[in-house]
Amino acid sequence: MELKTSVAVIGAGHAGIEAALASARMGVDTILFTTNLDAVGNMPCNPSIGGSAKGHLVFEIDALGGEMGYAADLATIQSRTLNLGKGAAVHSKRVQADRAEYKRVMKRTLESEPNLRLIQSEIVDITTEEKDGTVLVSGVVTSLGEHWTAEKVIVATGTFLDSRIFVGDKVFSAGPDGLMPAVGLSASLSRLGLTLQRFKTGTPARVHLRSVDLSSLEIQDGESDPVPYSVRTVKKPADEINIRPCHIVYTNAETHDLILSNLNRSAMYSGNITGEGPRYCPSIETKLVRFADKERHQLFVEPCGLDTDELYIQGFSTSMPTDVQYDMLHSLSGFKNAEIMRYAYAIEYDCADPTEMYPTLEFKTVGGLYGAGQFNGTSGYEEAAAQGLVAGINAALSVLGKEPMILPRSSSYIGTLIDDLVIKGATEPYRMMTSRSEYRLILRQDNADERLTPIGHSVGLIDDERYSRFTEKQKQIENEIKRLEKTVIPPSKENNALLSSLGSTEISTGVKLAELLRRPELSYKALAPLDTDRPELPSAVIRTAEIKVKYQGYIKRELSEVERQKKLEDKRLPADIDYKSIVGLRLESAEKLDKIRPMNIGQASRISGVNPADISVLLIYLGK
Repeated sequence: MELKTSVAVIGAGHAGIEAALASARMGVDTILFTTNLDAVGNMPCNPSIGGSAKGHLVFEIDALGGEMGYAADLATIQSRTLNLGKGAAVHSKRVQADRAEYKRVMKRTLESEPNLRLIQSEIVDITTEEKDGTVLVSGVVTSLGEHWTAEKVIVATGTFLDSRIFVGDKVFSAGPDGLMPAVGLSASLSRLGLTLQRFKTGTPARVHLRSVDLSSLEIQDGESDPVPYSVRTVKKPADEINIRPCHIVYTNAETHDLILSNLNRSAMYSGNITGEGPRYCPSIETKLVRFADKERHQLFVEPCGLDTDELYIQGFSTSMPTDVQYDMLHSLSGFKNAEIMRYAYAIEYDCADPTEMYPTLEFKTVGGLYGAGQFNGTSGYEEAAAQGLVAGINAALSVLGKEPMILPRSSSYIGTLIDDLVIKGATEPYRMMTSRSEYRLILRQDNADERLTPIGHSVGLIDDERYSRFTEKQKQIENEIKRLEKTVIPPSKENNALLSSLGSTEISTGVKLAELLRRPELSYKALAPLDTDRPELPSAVIRTAEIKVKYQGYIKRELSEVERQKKLEDKRLPADIDYKSIVGLRLESAEKLDKIRPMNIGQASRISGVNPADISVLLIYLGK
């Protein structure tokens, strides 16, 4: 048998799954390697998909033709939309997922893909060849000694690279959930001249349901009208989605005293851990040190699935020894008799420097080698899946001899994520947040398909039938906006009585529906009694039409900023430019520009340390 493939993907976590499926669905022969077939699509940390900004990523993954949203819908046991008290730009869906069902769905999906082979084997080496002075990937080597030739290789190893687990003063080599670490690949990547960083993350303990008094906790029910992540999902009633509730508990003075008095026993503070930890998802020890004046911290008690009694304590990540973990849990209300099923731990691992990659996620110095997911210095399943999808698409496009797909910041949170990584790098595990995007109002969950489905269709991940349904939806939105803009509501006793009851000013002349809808206190639903000729439309059409009308002025302003920035993005920088020879460019800027090698002026302007004066020098240089 000839051991040969076009695209080899290393790692079957959330990044590897999306990369492999994208490549295979684009008609490219693909192999997905994993150290354990039973851990495909595993959720070693929180049993959820989505959250603030992360929900946006999941909708975008689906809009491009990825799989995460659909699998999450099938495994949902509770759905909530966060930030509903704020503007539409930051509304973010989050679901509790049955982690066993999610794994089952993903493994079955991979097994059913015609152009994809799923193989349990550890990759310990990446081979290369030199062609015309360029280093190119040539294949991968397994721990069993097999050499598979490959045109493209995608590294999506998550937190497994030379990974070590920390529980108090106990340190041992292992991956998440007690799985085997990947111990040989780091050396191979270093030999290829790639820079490796050392990062750290952690996870809380899991406790047995029977040992927790849920009646003493705050209950957190699901939402009344859940909107699926995927357009492929048939919408269900709320009671069929929200199967299990979540609960809220708070730390207290006793909890804080226990943690602070044992701080020297935490692996995070004993000096054992050298890797950089996540700023926005820190351990409970770090929270207490960083926010010393805070009297309590909110924790979320979440079910891990329907066929298990494990509960996940969101926000209680720690690397304390086991005896302290028990004391910490027992100090919480309702947890006096808590039984730990899985101990909390911190994990340290190798990852790449993403500034050594192009926006396609291909390494600059090794042609055909791509990185995705936590290997690129990010944290979170959603960030990983988004990168995997982009890497898989671009690897396949390269095999097919087509132009790469590069998503600008203005197109998506995926574009923002990758631009941040390759331009600014990651000095700690990167987490997506709505505040990272300057285009939040046009990068909403509800219009992810409008922004990205045409791209998914063009690369071959959205079929014609789905694309036809998409175009019909866009026509409905456009037509409804036009109707709202031209329909005039006359002043009348009945109409003014309704407006007054809604806390809105009465009208003395005819007013267009769109103008009424722009009033903050009014909504599309509330205006129904005035709108007697309203057509029957899907809720998704209504939602987007309402937002576009209500925020029209702000959206227009943001779109004009996109156009202004596009002019900078269109000014290409030569790949072989010698920055140190440019007169007037500061040495610090020249060195950073030489390292990052931005593709255009827009990217150059976002490099830390490159100031407006440097950009002016570059523009003059290009003008010459």
